[in-house]
Amino acid sequence: MRFAGNVIWFVLGGWYTALLWLLGAAVFALSIIGIPLTIAALQMAQLSAWPFGKDVVHIRELDGKGLSATTAVTGTVGLIVNVIWACTFGFLLFLAYLVAGVLCCLTLIGIPFGLQSFKLAGISLWPVGRRVVPSELANLARNENARTKLAKYRGASA
Repeated sequence: MRFAGNVIWFVLGGWYTALLWLLGAAVFALSIIGIPLTIAALQMAQLSAWPFGKDVVHIRELDGKGLSATTAVTGTVGLIVNVIWACTFGFLLFLAYLVAGVLCCLTLIGIPFGLQSFKLAGISLWPVGRRVVPSELANLARNENARTKLAKYRGASA
């Protein structure tokens, strides 16, 4: 089912939004500061072309690193780069995905495609610090983080 969904998505416009991501990646690749954004945009272009069966998670959900001096600095830099992205290509992509999502949800058959559009709309504003992974890995990482947080809460209340 994922394969069929991805093929239909790609043919009916996924290639177009992937090209928008690639255009943004090319523009930001021209500067040294934009290299982290270029890497994120390339991953998101791949997700935009073939979204079914994949999900996006924050890098801290995958690596399990807590707050440290290094993660604080990289998080701050990521925030600045994300703001620059949101003010340029991010808002354009957000609107494109939002319109596509609404149009897809007008029909019963289009609802799964609309949901993918809404997922991509949220990601399009803040791509730096996110990783595209298979849905199963994303669920596993989220469950593991939830178990860790629950253990901390239980330890703090005991």
